Amino acid sequence: MHEPAAREQLAARAHRVREHIVEMCSGPEGGHLGGSMSCVEILVALFFHTMNVDPADPGRAERDMFVLSKGHAAMALYAVLAERGFIAPEEIGTFCRPGGRLATHGNAAVPGVEFATGSLGHGLALANGTAWAQRRRGGTPARTYVLLGDGELQEGSVWEAAQVSRALNAGNLVAVIDVNGFQQTGAVGEVSPGAPVADRWNGFGWHTVEVDGHDPAALCAAFDEAAQTDGPTAVVCRTVKAQGTGVLAGRAVSHFVRLDTAKRARVLAGLRQTAPPGGTKGAPRHA
Repeated sequence: MHEPAAREQLAARAHRVREHIVEMCSGPEGGHLGGSMSCVEILVALFFHTMNVDPADPGRAERDMFVLSKGHAAMALYAVLAERGFIAPEEIGTFCRPGGRLATHGNAAVPGVEFATGSLGHGLALANGTAWAQRRRGGTPARTYVLLGDGELQEGSVWEAAQVSRALNAGNLVAVIDVNGFQQTGAVGEVSPGAPVADRWNGFGWHTVEVDGHDPAALCAAFDEAAQTDGPTAVVCRTVKAQGTGVLAGRAVSHFVRLDTAKRARVLAGLRQTAPPGGTKGAPRHA
């Protein structure tokens, strides 16, 4: 298992991941910019601090597993996998291109992608299965992390699975909820108002932690806390849709975007304004 990265290193990684996402959205098909940008720090904290994974042996039986339930954020996962060494950074330039592996939604042919996801509401049930299998293996169980979106919580299958997680006392299961406040058709609170997200998970008997989803240190601390908790943990992350992009941040129109030359330049300018010290050094560039 790699050594946990310092906060500054995680911030620099997150900046490079965002640049990868901009490049993918600048291709002929465009991509789900908003929901990918909102979960960047979450994925960076998991793959560079928390999870026991090995890019040289991605299928190792003892590995921690990550399930991307909000499958439309696959660009963020691909970008993190490129930074972590699961795939070559050059492959980012093949996103949604003929013959390429990097599809709009997660493709299990990509090392580090455990399941093909896209239809919302299924990831937690899959994670229940992997967490259960990890505990059946014996010894100290590996852990499963599953990322959901707040709009996705409107799917009843999420709550059926959450009830099963509690019944299984799945102490090696962590649900991470990206609460960016938007779904495809508008603000989540306007489309389907409901009880606060943390209250809902608490109501299902989950240990629940609320954090700033763009604070690497807070995220790492929450995942460390989850590892010491009996039963499943929900980490509720307050985020901004299209975080770091400037003109598109916090806006529903960022859900799916194709960046032409002018828009790409404006978004990259927004990223430069939020770059950490030294964050652009060695930044990726793709054709």
